[in-house]
Amino acid sequence: MAEKKVKPAPAKAEKGAPEKRAQSPKVAVVNAANETVREIQLSPDVFGAKANPHLVYEAVKQYRAGGRSGTHMTKNRALVSGSGKKPWRQKGTGRARAGETRNPLWRHGGTVFGPQPRDYSYSMPKKARAAALRAALSQRVGEGAVKVVEAFGVEEPKTRILKGLLATLGIVGKAVVVDHQPSDALVLSGRNLPGVKVVADSHLTAYDVVDCKHLVMSQEAIDKLEERLAPQGRE
Repeated sequence: MAEKKVKPAPAKAEKGAPEKRAQSPKVAVVNAANETVREIQLSPDVFGAKANPHLVYEAVKQYRAGGRSGTHMTKNRALVSGSGKKPWRQKGTGRARAGETRNPLWRHGGTVFGPQPRDYSYSMPKKARAAALRAALSQRVGEGAVKVVEAFGVEEPKTRILKGLLATLGIVGKAVVVDHQPSDALVLSGRNLPGVKVVADSHLTAYDVVDCKHLVMSQEAIDKLEERLAPQGRE
């Protein structure tokens, strides 16, 4: 009889051995003229996190559900116009019995189980939202879609100033501009630009990150995001 070949058991990780950390991604910081000023190393915990497509999907679904108005409405038999009087007697006419003209089986009758006004929003755990944002940011950094700017320097609320800055940076298409406490001038300058959204780092969501072609961030916003999204304990 031929001897059975036994596969060697995979080596077990030693107890207490340090876990393999993600690599720290590096990005160039540019000025308003698109000239590289320096190179910074991003936090591997925030911008080098493991991909988690399902968690990002859940965060996007939760965000979009909160944006639904939920004002749809159909009239049931209690709301539709008409009398509640019985059209004819129950028996003896040869017709099918009927209780009222607002019967859902009749023309102009009420709708059965139609949509009613409702609130579609629901909550998502804070740690899950943070993890989804980390996964989304890490994915966009890996794709090279993140541009870090030293400072935006938009002093006047003029659309052409921000438009010229984005053109200089080579930003074409849908973009999200992220700054720490963006000035009124920056917000107003981006309001009339189609496909451009200006947000504060504290209001940045996973939906904003995945729903754009470019992510233009100030270095201050990067620092604040690393501080806010750093994993706390076991996550």
